[in-house]
Amino acid sequence: MYSMVECYTDYSEMGQINQDYGYRERLMNTFELDRVSKVIGYHPSYLEHFLNIQNFIMCGDGPLPFVYRHYLAIMAAARHKCTYLINLHTKAFLEQGGDRTWLNGLDFIPPKLRSIYTINKILAHRPWLLKKEHIEELTTGTNNWSLSEVVHAIVLLSHFHSLSSFVFSCGLTQELENTSSQNSRSTVPQQHVEKTVELPQLPEIIEVSHPLSSSPKHSNNKLDASIDLGVDALMARMKNLSERSPECNEAELSNRFKSVEQQAVELSAAKAEAVLNVPQNISHLIDDPTFTYQDFQRRGDTVSIPTFRIQDYSWDDHGYSLVNRLYSDVGNLLDEKFRAAYNLTYFTMADRTNVDTSKFRRAIWNYIQCIYGIRYDDYDYGEVNQLLERSLKMFIKTACCFPERITKQEYDSILVQLQHSEKGSNDKTQLIYTKKVHVNLMILEARNQAELLYALREIMRYMT
Repeated sequence: MYSMVECYTDYSEMGQINQDYGYRERLMNTFELDRVSKVIGYHPSYLEHFLNIQNFIMCGDGPLPFVYRHYLAIMAAARHKCTYLINLHTKAFLEQGGDRTWLNGLDFIPPKLRSIYTINKILAHRPWLLKKEHIEELTTGTNNWSLSEVVHAIVLLSHFHSLSSFVFSCGLTQELENTSSQNSRSTVPQQHVEKTVELPQLPEIIEVSHPLSSSPKHSNNKLDASIDLGVDALMARMKNLSERSPECNEAELSNRFKSVEQQAVELSAAKAEAVLNVPQNISHLIDDPTFTYQDFQRRGDTVSIPTFRIQDYSWDDHGYSLVNRLYSDVGNLLDEKFRAAYNLTYFTMADRTNVDTSKFRRAIWNYIQCIYGIRYDDYDYGEVNQLLERSLKMFIKTACCFPERITKQEYDSILVQLQHSEKGSNDKTQLIYTKKVHVNLMILEARNQAELLYALREIMRYMT
């Protein structure tokens, strides 16, 4: 279902998406893609890497049985109440010959599979709480896991936690639920549907039943100096940041990280704190539903949990080699996917071309991981406030930590400064959506990597 049979070379210009639209049609026809993968297909160069890893962990060689893989996907998606992914993998679970009684809930699954639920819960919401003792508990006892099975499971869980963020941040759950209830507005005859490519339409984002309230668009809050920052001003700031020499010592860099971290806490304080009700049709798949994201900086008296410093444990120097050793080849595929999302660029911003957006992209990536208590010691977090407006920060944090609470207002508020000159035609509207999908891919990958870093660090500690 997810196999790749042809390769794709990266675009260097946004305009090339339209010029190569025929390629995109061929891509969509080549694979039997679910709706989410079709939306990811707005960025075909990234889609290749996404499909490669998803195919590998779900269908390729690996220590876990196929029914376990799909049930782990269900367990992961349920933490964020992502009914689209739950339904998709419930179907796949049954097609693989899975025991239908397992779908009655966590009380009906094998003890071995049930024993990993604590790690699932922690990784989904507070990965910094994961300890080597959690790994030890899994690998000892009557229903023990092998270390390679643990790694396979963790790769699966983190993949579907972050994919749940993507589904909600693109508005796909609401759109697909409408479609499944036969509220579709399509009038194309069925015989023609089979002969044409079903490209994703711009989804309508429906207000969820318990939305978090957004802050006003205009605010005097010191959180963000870039509210309503225009394209020219944003480009000027990126250029200035690229040209200036480092000015901060290590202490000042640390203080700026702490400042951005505290500001992320204040963003949460600006939101309603109501606990979302668990839909009855998936409540049997969720244990301890009140365990949700808690700001890293609010870890109370748990002083034994310091900031995760990338210089001490990084993906490039540590995580990549460890995961590859314990689950052969998956590290290569993950690394390619991370790099594809991080480096994805069309060198455009609004209607400006030949723009170096690396500063903007790095600010987004590092802000996402800051939310999870991860710090890059060589990065000036003052750039986050220079380049990311408050509404974008609010959206990023909600998509990472409470994706099921994303509202239409929050979705519409992001990247406002990139939209004004691009409204007016269907092609340009599609480009706006493509840019938003790009941001959501960075949310998916930065979050995925954050979870893996915490988990792999504890596996390393357990092994040593």
